[in-house]
Amino acid sequence: MTEATSTVSRRTFIKGSLASVALAGAAGSALYGCSPQAQPEPSAEAPDTEASAASEQEPAAPDTIAWSQCNVNCGGNCVFQWHSRDGKVVYMESDNTGDDSLQARACLRGRSMRRWLNSPDRLLYPMKRVGKRGEGKFEQISWDEAIDTIAEKLQYTIDTYGNEAIYVNYATGMYSCTGRQPGQRLLSLLGGYINQGYDYSTHMLQMVMPFMYGSGANLDEDGNHVTLGKPATAFSPYDNVNASSFSEAERASDLVVMFGNSPAETRMGGANAVWDFARVREAVTGRGGKIINIDYRLNETSSGHPDEWLPIRPGTDAALCSAIAYEWIANDQVDKEFLDTYCVGYDEDTMPESAKGQHKSYKDYIMGTGYDKVEKTPAWAAPITGIPAEKISELAAAIAGAEAPFICQGWGSQRHSNGEDTTRAICMLPILIGKIGLPGTNTGQREAEPPTYLVGSLPVENPIATAIPVYQWLNAVDHGSKMTATNAGIIGADKLGSDIKFIWNYAGNCLTNQHGDINKVHEILSDESKCEFIVVWDTVMTDSAKYADILLPDAMRSEQLNMQTQGYSEYYTAVVVGGPAQEAPGECRSSYDVCADIADKFGKKEDFTEGRTHDEWIQYLYEQGAEADGDMPSWDEIQEQGIYKREVEPAIGLEAFRSDPAEHPLATPSGKIEIYSEDLANIAATWELAEDEVINPLPVFTPGFHGYGSVTEEFPLYCCGFHHKSRTHSSFGFIPELEAVARQQLWINPADAKTRNIADGDMVAVTSPAGEVRIEAKVTPRIIPGTVGIPQGAWHKADMNGDKVDEGGCVNTLTVYKPTALAKGNGTHSMIVQVAKA
Repeated sequence: MTEATSTVSRRTFIKGSLASVALAGAAGSALYGCSPQAQPEPSAEAPDTEASAASEQEPAAPDTIAWSQCNVNCGGNCVFQWHSRDGKVVYMESDNTGDDSLQARACLRGRSMRRWLNSPDRLLYPMKRVGKRGEGKFEQISWDEAIDTIAEKLQYTIDTYGNEAIYVNYATGMYSCTGRQPGQRLLSLLGGYINQGYDYSTHMLQMVMPFMYGSGANLDEDGNHVTLGKPATAFSPYDNVNASSFSEAERASDLVVMFGNSPAETRMGGANAVWDFARVREAVTGRGGKIINIDYRLNETSSGHPDEWLPIRPGTDAALCSAIAYEWIANDQVDKEFLDTYCVGYDEDTMPESAKGQHKSYKDYIMGTGYDKVEKTPAWAAPITGIPAEKISELAAAIAGAEAPFICQGWGSQRHSNGEDTTRAICMLPILIGKIGLPGTNTGQREAEPPTYLVGSLPVENPIATAIPVYQWLNAVDHGSKMTATNAGIIGADKLGSDIKFIWNYAGNCLTNQHGDINKVHEILSDESKCEFIVVWDTVMTDSAKYADILLPDAMRSEQLNMQTQGYSEYYTAVVVGGPAQEAPGECRSSYDVCADIADKFGKKEDFTEGRTHDEWIQYLYEQGAEADGDMPSWDEIQEQGIYKREVEPAIGLEAFRSDPAEHPLATPSGKIEIYSEDLANIAATWELAEDEVINPLPVFTPGFHGYGSVTEEFPLYCCGFHHKSRTHSSFGFIPELEAVARQQLWINPADAKTRNIADGDMVAVTSPAGEVRIEAKVTPRIIPGTVGIPQGAWHKADMNGDKVDEGGCVNTLTVYKPTALAKGNGTHSMIVQVAKA
């Protein structure tokens, strides 16, 4: 039964909060901005005159409380309660409403948000560039000048190149119902802009998994399969249809196998995936089951349970899965009935007519009768993966022997240059043994996300349908007019109509810091004959902000009325409404108000606002959601209580398809799981591919660019990025307290450190074919030999007009810009490097 949880009244809560202030420690207040330590009581021996004076002082005004959320891209959207005095935030508490099993408590990153909100580094005034692009030299201008300049450049770009020359860059520093949308709404009213295809987090799997589990392109407007004429399931990484919830694993699984999945680092808040996983771990191990974490690091999720860590060379997960498949086929452990009923392409019996009789099946590939004539035995996989053959056999036996194995993958595995093959290869494990759509099982994808969002966002209708894969924007700046559907993965059109000439970058650090090959990005963006105008909108001077022509200071969500539903990694549903907690500093303004002013320059203000202020839009969107839901509080009630939340029932991925594949087909051409994809085979035959690019219709192991086997004498180590506790991507990357407690360090195995005379804490130089960084070494056996790891998201700090050596330890200084063959995505976890003492 779904249980709704409401909150106490604000007045009651304030009273209780103030009573608890004395319990907070000074250290927590100093570092994270939590409840401050209470002032000491007057001494009992104090003179009567002092006591009398104290009694005559006016009582301190009570705190005002404004609800908000952590609006950055960890997927948590954890809950804040800002305490303000005299119009200024002084500390915050997190969620303490309802049952403690459903409290969206902020992690330590979120609890440091006050350091961001009141940072001395806040951008305070609109500015224009006065130096070279990337130098970060600006002068203050008025809002009128900023708005006039942006409007003039937009009009010039549209008149000269057309709307396809305008691109809204990928950015995730702001998630709210009115956060990123005002700019997109404005540009849509002016004729549109080039869309983003996929996203940086799930680029490879978003593109390739629909070929296996179903594509929306095969559905009509009513969601019916265009060929079969029945409701069908299309793949998404953001639902609870294509994956099972962690709560289902908690309820019924007896084995959990995680590939590159560490919620303790990526999704740390309360009611977030780390909390869900903790309950899974206790439930599964409590009934005699086991958790196995496969990763090149002993990550934070598995570090307390070292017997659960299976070390693997990064980017070789598909080789491991292929060897497991060999064991199952050789030992007659596959579920042939399931494969015949639900799948296409396992063996000759289920191959499509176009590929029959050619030894192109998955079984042929695994057993050595396919194109490469190599048996994918554990002995074959051992030198590739670094996992002993006997250990691979043990893992195969453990999974096959489980009643309800829950197999899942994080999004790091697919972020390699062979990610399209890797994500499908992991999914082959539950497919081969028929453990999909059953209690306690999963589809091989990351654990499910909430099925519904209670409120919508500011509406946007872009009249341009054309999209580019998000990682391709740099190529589109450099030579967009030469990019086509078959050489660059252009979506919705045969080709781009123009190079990108105008970039709109709101709340994002993906121009440089979070994009591959920063040195190459600098080279292209600093050439003003290519991209002619860049507007950046942010709260502090990020590395990407240094490339702005006009730089605008944004008001943070806590400085305006804010509404957001739950994130994409917590498994519950909720909405928070609150604010402002304080006034925005300097001349910071909300993006909605500024976009309305820009729209006014084009005579579009009424179309943009529809007669509503920003706050009126939030009320409108909330009331629309509440009416559709039927169980939510009224607008007055949500303003009073701040938060509304409720639990979500456990979900089993592809359960309907498993129960009746004829009535609930997948949105693939066949309606089944397509292990072999005719569509992919056709793409491989018709796309323009470089000599080293391969697209596979089967989920096979390919090393990929700078993957297994690519190390050289000059660059003898593999390198991989990983998410770090002190940052959400690059968000929070400038907070000194977080940098101090979770330092930016290169993980290196003692064996690799010893041969280089590197000790723990030494500064080292890391070089790749793309660039060089300086970073502190963390010598630890928690990473496999031959591979080093660098936390992603550290802020790039280099003299780009000098030696370009990055002193900030930003991993994207080292990544080579080479979009993957199929998705044209960011295989940035595949690197080769050398490490030396600096």
